[in-house]
Amino acid sequence: MEEPLHCLAVTVPREVPWSLQTGPPGSATSGNGTVSTPHQKLYFSTYRFMVCIMSGACTMPVVFLLGCCALALGLGSGSLEHREAKHYIAAVYEHRSVLSPNPLELTSRQQALELMKQNLDIYEQQVMAAAQKGVQIIVFPEDGIHGFNFTRTSIYPFLDFMPSPRLVRWNPCLEPFRFNDTEVLQRLSCMAIKGQMFLVANLGTKQPCLRSDPRCPDDGRYQFNTDVVFSHNGTLVARYRKHNLYFEAAFDTPAHVDLVTFDTPFAGQFGMFTCFDILFFEPTIQLLRDSKVKHIVYPTAWMNQLPLLAAIEIQKAFATAFGVSVLAANIHHPTLGMTGSGIHTPLKSFWYHDMDNPEGHLIIAQVATNPLGLVGIENATSETDPSHSKFLKILAGGDLSCEKDAQEVHCEEAAKWNMNAPPTFYSEMMYDNFTLVPVWGKEGYVQACSNGLCCHLLYERPTLSEELYALGVFDGLHTVHGTYYIQVCALVKCGGLGFDTCGQEISEAQGLFDFHLWGNFSTSYIFPLFLTSGMTLDTPDQLGWENDHYFLRKSGLSSGLVTAALYGRLYERD
Repeated sequence: MEEPLHCLAVTVPREVPWSLQTGPPGSATSGNGTVSTPHQKLYFSTYRFMVCIMSGACTMPVVFLLGCCALALGLGSGSLEHREAKHYIAAVYEHRSVLSPNPLELTSRQQALELMKQNLDIYEQQVMAAAQKGVQIIVFPEDGIHGFNFTRTSIYPFLDFMPSPRLVRWNPCLEPFRFNDTEVLQRLSCMAIKGQMFLVANLGTKQPCLRSDPRCPDDGRYQFNTDVVFSHNGTLVARYRKHNLYFEAAFDTPAHVDLVTFDTPFAGQFGMFTCFDILFFEPTIQLLRDSKVKHIVYPTAWMNQLPLLAAIEIQKAFATAFGVSVLAANIHHPTLGMTGSGIHTPLKSFWYHDMDNPEGHLIIAQVATNPLGLVGIENATSETDPSHSKFLKILAGGDLSCEKDAQEVHCEEAAKWNMNAPPTFYSEMMYDNFTLVPVWGKEGYVQACSNGLCCHLLYERPTLSEELYALGVFDGLHTVHGTYYIQVCALVKCGGLGFDTCGQEISEAQGLFDFHLWGNFSTSYIFPLFLTSGMTLDTPDQLGWENDHYFLRKSGLSSGLVTAALYGRLYERD
C-alpha cells in the first residue's frame, strides 16, 4: 500500500526552499511547517502556498488552478508496484520572469542583457539554494530568461550565438571569448560550476545561414527556441531546438528534428523537449522509442486549460504513460493562467500550483534512477472482486441482469440501467464538440459513442452530491490552438446542473466515485489524466488493455473528482 498524499499551506522563510532529506519511515505532520512521508522530510518556502506530495490519494485541497498546450502509452494490464532503486536529487524552479515592458519595441543588445541579468540573478540564487540541499540537476522554464510576445525583429538583441555541442566541445565559463554574443550561455555555465550540478535552461539563440540555403530566412539567420544543458563542470553537453512552436513568430523550426539525449553520472540518460512538443510524435515519442531514456527534462511555458490540459495534469499523465520521471519547470504568471510545475514519476508526484501568489517557487525531490512504477502482474485484480468481475463481464458481452449470485440486487439495478438509458447530449469541451451522457444515481453503467470510439463507465458512489457529472467522448481532429487527432473518454464534473455547463473549467468538486473507465481506442498512445478537487493529482489503481479495450480503474477517492480521462493520440491522422 502506498502512503496518501499530504498537502500543507504554510508560511516560512523564502531562503529555505522546500527540500527533501533523509528521514525515518512513517508519515506525520508536525507543527513546524514540515511534512514527513516515508524516508522523506519536506520543508517549504517563504510565502503562503500549497504544496502536495502524492502517492495515491490526496487528503487536502490545493490552491486553485487554470491551460501550453496532453497522452498514454498502452501498458499491459497490471497493478501499481513500487520498485526499490537508487536515487538522485533533482530540482525544478517555477520562475516569475522579469518581462520586457514592451516586447514589440526595438532595443539594444546592452539593454537586452540588462533585462536578462535580472532573471539570471534569480536563477543563480535558486542554484545556490539547491546546491545547499545536494541537488544534482536543476531545470528552469521556457521563456524564463528573455520573456515572450516578441516579433522576429524585436527578439534579436536577446539572442545568443549557439554552436552545436555535437561539433564543438566548449565550456563558456572558462572560454568566454571563443564566440561573440554568448553572455547568457557564459552566465549559465558559470552557475553550473558554482552549484556543482547539471543545469537545464531555455533561451533564444541565433545561427547565421547562407543565401544558398533555400530555407534561410530573408534576414540571413535562423532563430531558435533553445534548451541547453551544462554539466557540473560548466561544459555545454546538449542543445535542443524546439520543433513544435506554439504561435511563436519570433522563432524558426529547425530543418531536422533534434532527438537529444545526454548522459549523467547519477541517473544515466536523460531526454529533452519543450512545452507543446509533448503532444506530438516528433520529437517526443520518437525520442523515447529509439533511446534508453528513463528521465525527461521539460522546460515549459504552459497556459492551463481545464478540464483536460492543465500543466500538472499532462506532466503526470506523461510520466505514468511512459514509465519515466519528468522534471517539469513552468513559467509563473498566474494572470496569464501560467503555473504548474513538478517532479513526477509513474507513482509519485511532487508538484506546485498556485494561482494566487506572485512569486516563483523551487521544488526539490529525491527521484529513483529507475523510475518504472507500473509493473504488469497477471491476475493482479481478482475476478472475484464484484466491481472488476462486472467490468470483465461487460467486456465479454455478458448481460449483468442474469447474474445468479450474491450480487442479485445489483443485477436488478443493471437491468434498470439498460431500460432507462440516460439521454445523450452535446457540449463543447476544450473547443471540441463532445458527445456526453449524464452520470446519475449511486451506481450504474453508461456508454457514449462518437465515430469509431465508444467509451464506457461502470461506477458506484459512496455518497451523492448536488453536482452533475457526465461521461464524454470525442474522436476527431482538434483544430483550435493546434491541429492534432485525438480520441478521448472523459468523466468530468460539469460547471453547474445544466447539460450546457459540461466541459467548463472548474477546479473544485465533492463527488466521490469508485469506477472503471474504458474505451475501444485505435491507438496505444493513451494518457491517463486524473485531477481531484483543488487541483490535486491522483494515481489510478490499475491501467491496461483488456479485450482490445484500454481501461482505468480507481476506488477510494479521498477528495472530489474533477476529471478522470483517457486521452489518446493518433499521430498518423494529424
